[in-house]
Amino acid sequence: MFRPLAQLTFRIWGWKVVDHRPQPMGQCIYLVAPHTSNWDFLLGVCARSIGRLKNTKYLGKKELFRWPYGWLFRALGGYPVDRGKAANITEQVVGYFKTIPHFSIGIAPEGTRKQVRSLKSGFWHIARGANVPLILTSFDYGRKEVTFSEPWWCTADKDKDIAWITNYFQQYVGKNRNVLGSQQP
Repeated sequence: MFRPLAQLTFRIWGWKVVDHRPQPMGQCIYLVAPHTSNWDFLLGVCARSIGRLKNTKYLGKKELFRWPYGWLFRALGGYPVDRGKAANITEQVVGYFKTIPHFSIGIAPEGTRKQVRSLKSGFWHIARGANVPLILTSFDYGRKEVTFSEPWWCTADKDKDIAWITNYFQQYVGKNRNVLGSQQP
């Protein structure tokens, strides 16, 4: 029932989904960037529905899951994360992949909407630990497109992979800036 509403919302906003994933898509990490605005959440919820990603969860800062809206974020597939603790979130998420069939998760590699100097590497450790591919997922406000890439597998070279991913996302225009804060054209 939510999918037609999401499709209508995208039509009204002038957005579309460009999907290069094989079907059916198994377990994976949806690496979502650039993440620069609260509007990204609404785009993500709609794209999740349009792309039939009902088993895909997402990580969000724990503050989102408090009253009065916590129930909504959980119902939409959210997992709260305490970014201030040294808790090993990576191991927890790898465990989800190993114990929950058809599990997938969306992660913003910047870790915040604020400008950052580099992408966080947790997604890389999760992908390697769970042996799952990444689907590079862009929110391109310039073209009004949410794009799902073909599956991309991390190599053993973390720095090279993160540099490649950073470069890949530079082609997409965020609402407020591009990945790593580069200015929009």
